[in-house]
Amino acid sequence: MDASVSLLRDLVAIDSVNPSLVPGAAGERQIAAAIAEHMRRIGLEVVSQAVVADRPNVIGVLEGRAAGKSLMFCGHVDTVGVENMERPFDPEIRDGRLYGRGAQDMKGGIAAMIDAARQIAERGLSQGRLIVAAVVDEEYASLGADALTAEWTADGAVVTEPTDLLIAVGHKGFAWLEIDTHGRAAHGSRPAEGRDAIMRMGRVLQRLEALDRELQARPPHAVLGTGSLHASIINGGRELSSYPDRCRLQLERRTTLGESGESARDEVKAILDALAREDPEFHATVALNFARPPYELASDHPLPHRLLAAAAAAGCVSRTTGMTFWTDAAVLAGAGVPSVLFGPGGAGLHSREEYVNVADVIACRDALARLVEEWC
Repeated sequence: MDASVSLLRDLVAIDSVNPSLVPGAAGERQIAAAIAEHMRRIGLEVVSQAVVADRPNVIGVLEGRAAGKSLMFCGHVDTVGVENMERPFDPEIRDGRLYGRGAQDMKGGIAAMIDAARQIAERGLSQGRLIVAAVVDEEYASLGADALTAEWTADGAVVTEPTDLLIAVGHKGFAWLEIDTHGRAAHGSRPAEGRDAIMRMGRVLQRLEALDRELQARPPHAVLGTGSLHASIINGGRELSSYPDRCRLQLERRTTLGESGESARDEVKAILDALAREDPEFHATVALNFARPPYELASDHPLPHRLLAAAAAAGCVSRTTGMTFWTDAAVLAGAGVPSVLFGPGGAGLHSREEYVNVADVIACRDALARLVEEWC
């Protein structure tokens, strides 16, 4: 079995569900230890970087024999939850696909970048520096990438998220917003005394749906496309025979260049203000809980062009594109590390059945190894 695929099987077999998403989940401690041991075995100098309790980043470093440019490979080792999955940590290869939680998102990319480092270590790095970073918490708040960039930098980076072997030079951002509609509690038999907060949220949802349609009808950005929003979680009410005095909606707004968490919040506030003008008894508030910016690499940067050539030499048919999902590349770029995305293909991100294409993992590994030689 190819070394990258063997490593991938070992990684998928380790439960690394993010405990910020699933309280009490295993977290990244065990997979970090396994990666650290593997990196040492293939000849990298290994540093464990504390992020939060029992959830460390692992950074492997390979120094060249002479001075040169530095390149970072970066990927996250945490996964989303496994509810309704039959065998999430029992990796199985069928029809050229490896199945299991995290196989595509993104342990396939992790295996490819680490095994690329093994190939380089065996041949010897003539010049420059290779940094291989396995980080925590990307599926929630990217605490790992924040900690990484506080202490580590490079002249360029490849984040090995699943891109179907395409080279992504940008991706959307996101904002998490929370809306509360306020009513008045009363017995269900006394409508004159009650104010229904859930009914009032219905008005908000109608306006949000119209906003989403308008966002997606705007002229798209050439790389990032258009913004969008969706209602994620809603709750309210206390019992059947009472008017609900509160309803809370949590929503996600996907952003493109020129948009931010603050601008997304202001869009929603404008809706709430309009509803309040129409009905003096309507009262609602909006809060911005968390946001990450969109990202686009400068069009004249040499990194994607070098990676295109390396991919072609490794037999990959690739091109530059943008991604709809957010990644740690935006964190790296925000800290001054120009970044692209490049990783294997598959399907089932965050779903009940997830897989990565085995041949893509090997091709990604070979392309990354060639890039190191070209870049450094």
